[in-house]
Amino acid sequence: MKSIFVGNLAFGTSEDELRSVFANYGSVARVSIMMDRETGRSRGFAFVEMPNDDEAESAISGVNGSSLGGRTLNVNEARPRPERPAGGYGRGPGGPRAGGGGGNRDDYRGHARQPREPRW
Repeated sequence: MKSIFVGNLAFGTSEDELRSVFANYGSVARVSIMMDRETGRSRGFAFVEMPNDDEAESAISGVNGSSLGGRTLNVNEARPRPERPAGGYGRGPGGPRAGGGGGNRDDYRGHARQPREPRW
């Protein structure tokens, strides 16, 4: 099974259109057009999975540079997703950023923030 990245897609391209383009080169297991979570619109790229590696290679060389929906397609073998740390919060290998020291706050007269100058 080989995964193929297809970039520079027209936003109106459907999965069926993309499947028919790649079906000329062999069997297509899956077509996934990446959609924007916020708008529900295509993000302009997709992944196509083909079970036969030889057919996938010929599809990459045949479809790369071709036109679909008025746009020139950028097609190559998909790279594996980079590992991302588990959990949603953190700042890389160092973890969460530590807070700054409070020090002596006497000059703030008991307030956490220094009072602002009036703007007149």
